[in-house]
Amino acid sequence: MATDSSTAELGAELTDLATACGVATTFTDWQGRATTVPASTVTAVLTAMGLDVSSREAVRDALHEVKQRPWRRVLPPVVVAREGRLHPVPVHVAHGDPVDVTVELEDDQGWAPLRQLDRWVDPVRIDGRLTGRATFELPDDLPLGWHVLTARTPDGVTRCPVVVTPDVLELPTTLRTGRSWGYQAQLYSVRSSRSWGVGDLADLAELAAVAAGQGAGWVLVNPLAAAQPVAPMEPSPYLPTTRRFVNPVYLRVEDVHEVAYLSPGDRALVERFADQVRPADHDSSEIDRDAAWAAKRQALEVVYAHGRTLSREAAFRRYVADEDPGLTGFATWCALAERFGLPAADWPAAAADPEAARASGLVEELADRIEFHRWLQWQCDEQLRTAQDAATAPGTGPGIVHDLAVGVHPDGADVWSLGDALAHGVTVGAPPDAFNQQGQDWSQPPWRPDQLAEVAYAPFRDMVRTILRHAGGLRIDHVIGLFRLWWIPQDAAPSAGTYVRYDHDALIGILALEAQRAGAVLVGEDLGTVEPWVRDYLADRGILGSAVLWFEYDGERPKAPEAYRELALASVTVHDLPPTAGYLAQEHVALRDRLGLLTRPVAEERAQDAAEQERILGLVRDRGLLAEGADEQATVEALHRYLALSPSLMVGVSLVDAVGDRRTQNQPGTSDEYPNWRMPLTGPDGKVVLLDDLADDVRAQSLARAVDEALRS
Repeated sequence: MATDSSTAELGAELTDLATACGVATTFTDWQGRATTVPASTVTAVLTAMGLDVSSREAVRDALHEVKQRPWRRVLPPVVVAREGRLHPVPVHVAHGDPVDVTVELEDDQGWAPLRQLDRWVDPVRIDGRLTGRATFELPDDLPLGWHVLTARTPDGVTRCPVVVTPDVLELPTTLRTGRSWGYQAQLYSVRSSRSWGVGDLADLAELAAVAAGQGAGWVLVNPLAAAQPVAPMEPSPYLPTTRRFVNPVYLRVEDVHEVAYLSPGDRALVERFADQVRPADHDSSEIDRDAAWAAKRQALEVVYAHGRTLSREAAFRRYVADEDPGLTGFATWCALAERFGLPAADWPAAAADPEAARASGLVEELADRIEFHRWLQWQCDEQLRTAQDAATAPGTGPGIVHDLAVGVHPDGADVWSLGDALAHGVTVGAPPDAFNQQGQDWSQPPWRPDQLAEVAYAPFRDMVRTILRHAGGLRIDHVIGLFRLWWIPQDAAPSAGTYVRYDHDALIGILALEAQRAGAVLVGEDLGTVEPWVRDYLADRGILGSAVLWFEYDGERPKAPEAYRELALASVTVHDLPPTAGYLAQEHVALRDRLGLLTRPVAEERAQDAAEQERILGLVRDRGLLAEGADEQATVEALHRYLALSPSLMVGVSLVDAVGDRRTQNQPGTSDEYPNWRMPLTGPDGKVVLLDDLADDVRAQSLARAVDEALRS
């Protein structure tokens, strides 16, 4: 196939095939320019979707097959509808054959026949047989849930899932009566005197209690998803090995129920492991996850070996039944990683995939380690429930709001266990924009939209359902990825990618259904390059957007706070920027200069940054919220009071701003050049701030009072 970027080289049939598969052959870049995607990119992306496009004849055959694919099946692989709306369903049968279609409701709630519409579609010859299409209609009074569609024809019975999703996601009760503020925190960085070198789920429960005492209604934490079970553990919470299950490094060992029944000797052994890493809680240098996990793993193995009572064993088995088969798949990958190390690409053929591991006897051989990793997830589940119970006990807000990363590690558990649901040979990223003019490659394999539909979105549903088991909300990082994602061929530059479309109605609908059942709020991180209609769509579905003070502009002018969206989580800063104290001091400019990331002279960068800051600060002064010459703390509080003038339903306060921290958690565009995701919580003096002292921290109390009063005024 030709590889230059001209429209002619793409060819009509390749363009048609790409369009049929949701692959963009043209797009509008960040400067508003129409751009044609190179043929090499289009062919690489289609290949990653399992299509043979190695020749023009192969492209022609693939296009023919894609067009005929719906006609080869009686029912679609899944039907996703919106509550209160009629929804057509195509049904394919031998031309002239009768067909009866019914919907069986979830949990044996009954069944209902579907009405056939008077809609003629010319039959199509498929494999020598004339096939017709009958169109039926789902009634508009179906209840929310996962139902089953059944078609009976002379050839037999066919079924497919029917998902009825909320037309508009209901807000949690605590957010219907007024606005709410909460802390945004990187949990690993928030440590107490009882932590094991890393902030944990017991610390999360305590942080939620402190926040509630200051008037907050929720705590938003970084993704808690699992990393590798062997060193080195990936520090980025946004590059997990799976998005569904939890990193057991966040467990508080002493809070495991069975610890209470350990022998004195075993209890002393657990305490010795704790003593190895607990001094790190007072150290302001980089967090050492590997040391923390090594100590916790050994202690947890001691507790696990103690066994469980009959009632506890029954509870464990119920948890496993609820989360299988995904739980066992993840636990098996963990056991294999312990046995063979990482990367998984070096594993023997006997461990290459779940089926091979079962057939080779490895699953049976590693049964106890698999059970241990299932048990770890049960403990995470129990401690998450405890944290959410503590967070919601005051009744002031949704409690714990989790964060969902865009994707997973390319060498992780999901890639191993989910098969073709994830694409191979491509990664996810972002096209060039004003902030990253080379584009971004996030090194994560994307969902395959066709395969997600084939498995009725079950992996996506199970992931969301598991995260929301003990949560009051979910923030979806890069929510625009549920509409379209930037796919980059392996080894290509980020700029050499293209957009791939997803069925956003299905994905957003399933998200909304699982959130409504959990009583949770959804927040979409919709920053960056967003198609104009997407934000309106999200609002129409009841999903909040994101507003960051420094980025909220109307053309060349910063937005007035009153112009912010009501359905939004508004904040002064985010984790990809320095804490506000550091931002005001231009520490981000100094850091990027040290790392060689600037594209213009540092003096010019500082001047531009100062001008952008002054645009905002001038508006804050105009509102009488900030005096000339105000110090750093007063400026941080004024910015938050200004933000509180917006109508945004949720207002986020970064915990680093509350204590005067200055160090950046994450510097985009770096990996080893900067210790991303390793900075513990510190004060303006650079000394560690422990959770024990947060409730009495004068600076934190002052900012909390400022925000709370502003929202109530």
